[in-house]
Amino acid sequence: MNWTLTTGRTKLDRMDLSGIHVPLITPFDADGAVAYPVLERLAQDIHRAGARPLALGTTAEAGSLTDAERRDVLAVLAQAEIVGANTAEQLRQARHARAALTLVPPFVRPGEEGVVRHFAALAAGSPIPLIVYHVPARTGQQLGPDTIRRLAAIDGVIGIKYATGVIDAGLVGLLADPPDGFAILCGDDVLLAPMLAMGAPGGILASAHLATERFVRFHGERDPAEGHRLARLSQALFAQPNPTVVKAALHAAGRIPTPGVRLPLLPAAPPSFYGSLVE
Repeated sequence: MNWTLTTGRTKLDRMDLSGIHVPLITPFDADGAVAYPVLERLAQDIHRAGARPLALGTTAEAGSLTDAERRDVLAVLAQAEIVGANTAEQLRQARHARAALTLVPPFVRPGEEGVVRHFAALAAGSPIPLIVYHVPARTGQQLGPDTIRRLAAIDGVIGIKYATGVIDAGLVGLLADPPDGFAILCGDDVLLAPMLAMGAPGGILASAHLATERFVRFHGERDPAEGHRLARLSQALFAQPNPTVVKAALHAAGRIPTPGVRLPLLPAAPPSFYGSLVE
């Protein structure tokens, strides 16, 4: 069911977040400009493989894009269901999507009460529902399970990308008894298999740029041996800062024109390593 944009929104008016979501990289050409036709082709490839493209996540190097580039990416990826958006203005620009992936406020570490109030305020004014992006290694802010349940109770917050890097008692409890209508998505690629086994409906996985069909098939079949193989692939793809290795592997496969990234990121090295990651 589509999200209702009128007043009186309810938790029933939400999208199904199950499956494999791929936070798209932003490919650059030899001059460092965004290669929009290549981006569109990547999105089509991922969609045909049965996964769901996500626009302007952190894997897209969204912080290094200009406002004009962000607008053009949104125009090219107009069919993307989820868009990375962290401010009221970004949410307004993403209003044609079905949901926004919204980062817990980074650096300032506002405390858990501050995080709850922040999302309540954003959700109250947002034209689309929010998915909390919880990644304390980047934000510096931890969230306990009780706080996540409070976030889930906010009208307009429909899920969480859970990327703490560990499976602990808090996560086990959340997946054993998830808040009604609230999706707890795997955000750590190497932990996809155990999180699916415990009840997560899907994941937001940069690794699924590669072996997309295998990730989609694993989501349905849950073959343990394949789960180990995909975890090793994810480990290799995150051996250096994301998305540098993903881009290097896509370039080695001939799917993007350069492996280039924008500062402060540096291209992954050594380049001879990446042919082994190509499907």
